[in-house]
Amino acid sequence: MRTDVRLDAIHDLVDANHVLVRRDILDGFGHVSVRNPEDPATFLISRSLAPGLVVEDDIQVVALDGTTTDTRPSYLERFIHAEIYRARPDVHAVVHSHSASMVPFSISRTPLRAVWHMAGFLGDATPVFEVRDTAGDGSDLLIRSAALGADLADVLGNGAVTLMRGHGFVAVGDSIPQAVARAVYADLNARAQATAIQLLGDYTALTVEEGRAASETNDGQLGRAWEIWRAEAGRTRGAAV
Repeated sequence: MRTDVRLDAIHDLVDANHVLVRRDILDGFGHVSVRNPEDPATFLISRSLAPGLVVEDDIQVVALDGTTTDTRPSYLERFIHAEIYRARPDVHAVVHSHSASMVPFSISRTPLRAVWHMAGFLGDATPVFEVRDTAGDGSDLLIRSAALGADLADVLGNGAVTLMRGHGFVAVGDSIPQAVARAVYADLNARAQATAIQLLGDYTALTVEEGRAASETNDGQLGRAWEIWRAEAGRTRGAAV
């Protein structure tokens, strides 16, 4: 039985898929999830499907061990979400993206840092998950197991974003709007930092204190971005599906 609170979470999750596609964070790949408001030991995520095609009936309930009673195929990398939710009770939404803007910072010696007040949550240096440390040098770089997911969650620590070497990134938040905003603005921050390096060979990063203050201010205004992004994606609440 689906309660109103669970239905609200499903509606928001479907909207998040469409928003992230429109904002060039997801394409045919990547995924977003939300912790199940009815049972925090599970989470809601689409069945294995291109994010832009997701509708309400595609949503699965997945346990923190990565299992589901839904017989339809699940995302191979559902363990990213499962292990982060297991490690971080404060996290209620997770985004995994293969953003080409973020990948260069996962394979170079230049750290991804907050250079823009909209991405103050990145802090002084974004950690990088090295899959070889767990899977050796012959993996496909995908997070296919609980062990890999747990190691990724450990690298994320208490942060908002972690890069994944040669793969992409993960952004987390205490809500779908916060996780979506962090994914969008982390990507745009990466573009701005890379542009500054091309122009100047250097850049000026925010201090930790500036980043913290900017994040606090921006978190109080998340609704402004979330609602316009939903409207632009054509997925406002109550719209036909």
